[in-house]
Amino acid sequence: MYQKKIMLTGSFGVGKTSLFNRFIHQVFDEVYQTTIGVKVDTKVVETALGEVKLAIWDVAGEVTQNKVPDTYWLGTKGVIYVIDLHRTSTFEHVAADLEYIKKMVPDVIIKIAANKKDLVTEARIKEVAEKYPIDIFTSAKTGENVEELFKNLAEVVLLK
Repeated sequence: MYQKKIMLTGSFGVGKTSLFNRFIHQVFDEVYQTTIGVKVDTKVVETALGEVKLAIWDVAGEVTQNKVPDTYWLGTKGVIYVIDLHRTSTFEHVAADLEYIKKMVPDVIIKIAANKKDLVTEARIKEVAEKYPIDIFTSAKTGENVEELFKNLAEVVLLK
């Protein structure tokens, strides 16, 4: 069985841990708790290319402020960069953060997930989709597109 390391990153409060918990444990907690350091867990995903064991790292810290230790990036094959559809300020550093990630892990596959879809209108989703290169719109709260996000990334990483 293949094993691939995936990192969740993005600004504070965008829902990285909520996506992590929804995918790994099928739970959602309304109470916000700041991640300290890193949480790591694994889950086996069935893809068209076979099973893959994802080692998912839920990392605290802002990417461009170099708060993520360089060693965390070692072996990373995929990154889920999360933004908050409800907080436009989380879009401000996308370009710089992606540039930094590509510097740290040049061949990494990056998926941009716009989270908290349940808190905005369809018009807002359409507006964001036209302005930004979003790969998928998710809701950790309802579970919408969470499984698809991780499964799609697993398949793309396996193809590389």
